[in-house]
Amino acid sequence: MAGVLATERTLPGFSFENCKRNSTLLQQGFKPPTAQKTGTTIVGIVYRDGVILGADTRATEGSTVADKNCSKIHFLADNIYCCGAGTAADTEMTTMTIMSQLELHRLNTGRPVRVSTAKQLLKQLLFRYQGHIGAALVVGGVDVTGPLLYSIHPHGSSECLPFTTMGSGSLAAMTVLESSWKPDLTEEEGKVIVRNAIAAGIFNDLGSGSNVDVCIIRKGSVDYIRPFDIANLKGQKQNNYRFRRGTTGVLSTRIIPLVTESEEIKKTEVESMDTSA
Repeated sequence: MAGVLATERTLPGFSFENCKRNSTLLQQGFKPPTAQKTGTTIVGIVYRDGVILGADTRATEGSTVADKNCSKIHFLADNIYCCGAGTAADTEMTTMTIMSQLELHRLNTGRPVRVSTAKQLLKQLLFRYQGHIGAALVVGGVDVTGPLLYSIHPHGSSECLPFTTMGSGSLAAMTVLESSWKPDLTEEEGKVIVRNAIAAGIFNDLGSGSNVDVCIIRKGSVDYIRPFDIANLKGQKQNNYRFRRGTTGVLSTRIIPLVTESEEIKKTEVESMDTSA
């Protein structure tokens, strides 16, 4: 994946380098990989002293649960974190690429990176690939301007909001945010709202599940709590289902002898190998 700060010279017009290769592969019966439906619930809110980010921990491959305890809150800088929804490899690689660019920016300027800088680099990178990178991001952090929260879509558009949610469970999570969020929230109130929003996505979306991760970003400190809450606890058996021998009566018994492997070998005819030149 190309960096957004590196100077690159690209030839004008369309590139048809792989058309012949792709046509040959399709004629030979090659089946290209199909897109898999992904599921996630990520949430971010602005409260009195900073930003709180939250995410579930279920990773899916279509209808299969691939990982029950994956991390969807990514580090960008000491004062900036990012939640990722969509293709896991795309969100991981995108955040790692921008993380390195932000560190270089911090070393060059000698100052903490602003949240708007991280947002700008992320949206420029995603826009260059025209939505083919499946990364829907919620970026939050605290800088000299105060707490800031951005949502960035895979094709590169962004919004600055006091609360936002993305992913397949975002509809359920948004109902909690719209009914509970208010200006000047305390930290404890904010954590409860984020937890309830992620839990709403977990219990109303099959692609979201397992635990609730929370990241609290304040001025000068960050608390990454993993897990903050376990939403799906495994139930305990209420009864013992082991029955004593003889509980079920045997009405009749029939034994069918099976042909052993040695008897099968005896029945097969052995043919001699033709060794004539």
